[in-house]
Amino acid sequence: MKIIEGGVCAAKGFSAAGVHCGIRRNKTKRDLALIYSEVPASAAAVYTTNLVKGAPLTVTKHHIADGVAQAVICNSGNANTCNADGIEVAEKMSELVAQNIDVRPNDVIVASTGVIGQKLDITPIAVGMPLLVSELAQSCEASVHAAEGIMTTDTVLKEIAVEFTVGGKVCHIGGIAKGSGMIHPNMATMLVFITTDAAISPAMLQKALSGDIQNTFNMVSVDGDTSTNDMVAILANGMAGNETITEENEDYAEFMRALNTITVYLCRKIAGDGEGATKLLECAVSGARTEEIAKTVAKSVICSSLFKAAMFGADANWGRVLCAIGYSGADVDVTKIDVSFESKAGRIDVCLGGAGIPFSEEEAKEVLSEKEITVLIELGSGEESAKAWGCDLTYDYVKINGDYRT
Repeated sequence: MKIIEGGVCAAKGFSAAGVHCGIRRNKTKRDLALIYSEVPASAAAVYTTNLVKGAPLTVTKHHIADGVAQAVICNSGNANTCNADGIEVAEKMSELVAQNIDVRPNDVIVASTGVIGQKLDITPIAVGMPLLVSELAQSCEASVHAAEGIMTTDTVLKEIAVEFTVGGKVCHIGGIAKGSGMIHPNMATMLVFITTDAAISPAMLQKALSGDIQNTFNMVSVDGDTSTNDMVAILANGMAGNETITEENEDYAEFMRALNTITVYLCRKIAGDGEGATKLLECAVSGARTEEIAKTVAKSVICSSLFKAAMFGADANWGRVLCAIGYSGADVDVTKIDVSFESKAGRIDVCLGGAGIPFSEEEAKEVLSEKEITVLIELGSGEESAKAWGCDLTYDYVKINGDYRT
């Protein structure tokens, strides 16, 4: 397996585009994206667990109930959520795609992201659709344009692709993502679109995605808010020519490894680009009696506002780590907990057996001043482990969200 260029256009038969159609006021920002497969593809998706859901999720769930899709249309700038005509607008988006390229409306995945509770005018999307379709291309640039078209408060592009082998056939898988705020582990936590030319049945594709997100996207938190429009969708068009994966065998395991490479990378990009963030935080928990305990501890620490604020200030306040573990609800022996901080600048141990130990504040400051920081937690009670990703909490988070709508 190797990382390659191309994003969602790396897989055979997939093209993409992104344009500005007028939903967003800033004309320099793309606000409409399209991904298209030359042939119908196996499709799977996971959605937010928020009871308030964007209309596009309802439409998409209906469209891919048969396990098939051929295109993804997504707008940014407006979430199309809590609108009386939301379903109608989302359906119209898929119809506009079908009017301009050779796909069925019911084979279109629909997504929206942006402000909640404002009507989404279909007019700019209708006007912009011919241009969007004309821009479709299978190139690195096209994937970048699509990735830009789904961004809201994101500050960095999020895309990746890898090449891998299944059944002697070279396959490709790539993804783009958006996510910066309203991110909390409760699937899903953002918008992610993944494409692959591997052949895999819809049932196994859904199994792979649903299984993978438990240890990837469900382990990301920026601010504790679970959004209304979150979705991770994947299309597999089979154009690589491998024998279709229909069961959990060696080919399925290899596909899962490739998928996980994509999702872990995007998790880290999303966490590191949290609104106002200056640092990517990773919490690595080991020595747990069960995986669930490890995951609970990791998520509790990464979600702690006090811990996040300490990381912003490069303050080795390990007591905030212990505090977050203590209220997590996880069944742990606090007298066995060890805590360390690690980065490119080195590693420093700060807690042993649930109690503080002497350490250099100057060295700790150096370790915690890096852009990527890992908090290592050893529970000393078993063999299970887990990781969670997040970011520091800064002044800019409040600034961004204080006038997000206006």
